[in-house]
Amino acid sequence: MHAAVYRGQSMVSVEEIPTPAISPGEILVRVEACGICHTDLKKIEYNLLDPPRVYGHETAGVVAAVGADVTRFQPGDPVVVFHHIPCLDCFYCRRKNYAQCAVYKRVGITAGFEPAGGGFAQYVRVMDWIVERGVEKIPEGISFERATLVEPLNTCLKAVVQCDPQPGDFVLILGQGPIGLMFTMLVNRSGARVAVTDRIAARLAIASRCGAEFAWDPNQVDAAAEVKRLTGGRGADLVIVAASVPGIIDRAIASSRPGARILLFAQTSATERIEASGADICVGERTLFGCYSASIDLQKESVDLVFGGELPVEGLISHRLPLANIRSGFDLALHPGPKSLKIIVQPQRWSQ
Repeated sequence: MHAAVYRGQSMVSVEEIPTPAISPGEILVRVEACGICHTDLKKIEYNLLDPPRVYGHETAGVVAAVGADVTRFQPGDPVVVFHHIPCLDCFYCRRKNYAQCAVYKRVGITAGFEPAGGGFAQYVRVMDWIVERGVEKIPEGISFERATLVEPLNTCLKAVVQCDPQPGDFVLILGQGPIGLMFTMLVNRSGARVAVTDRIAARLAIASRCGAEFAWDPNQVDAAAEVKRLTGGRGADLVIVAASVPGIIDRAIASSRPGARILLFAQTSATERIEASGADICVGERTLFGCYSASIDLQKESVDLVFGGELPVEGLISHRLPLANIRSGFDLALHPGPKSLKIIVQPQRWSQ
């Protein structure tokens, strides 16, 4: 099969490698679509993990083979797969901190080499504990491309549940890439007032259609001043940081009221450093917290939201690329243009 193999030094090459073999309790999935996620791009760009690996974890496809003892799935089933599933019985799982579970941290899907998601390949091996609790069937009429959005939507839903915005709250979302737009859709459902910022005008227009009451370009509008003007001089009750650029945490703090909550969602690299005024946090009684990855408790709800059509998530997909063009997809995701949002790789397509 063909796969996009990370070889170190920020290099990825499309190569022919063996199709992975499966063991009892496992399934082999023919990958039809896989979204490009910035967490994978950071691992590649900053060489965070040892090569060789095949990345890609927003994966949807068709069951190609099943191992002994697999009864829930059969060849031909269209499925979406989660690459992290917790044990449900450890210290962290009992406290619902699933992303800190040792089993959760073990990636359970691979295209070969060290497991790293594997969705940027034509086939992936799905290991037994993922088969048990981390594979969902795709209903008839739902595209594989749309199904890839289940996992990222779950991560955003988990964060919104943790943030718990209330009707009437003023929520500022910094960044309106695909993740930021999902946050806009989800926070809008809570009845909170939503304001967003982004430097790309087309994204601001989409955000308005997704429920943002206010949409500002931070290069043209002082968002902190506008938020305070709209909240009687206080500031936002909640700020969601859905982008990672220098100075963005300072902007989040400046836009928030005393006692506000500030969620860091895009700060996923260990090389990123944050500096902030201690008094802004301590004296201002602000809560600065993080949320990372998906929750098994919200798996069914995220599936229903994506497949049921309540949220216009498929409209976030801007590009569908064959595996051979994956490098251009990475470049587009790292340096988005006015029309680029979610970029989907289709491994079974070899050319345009």
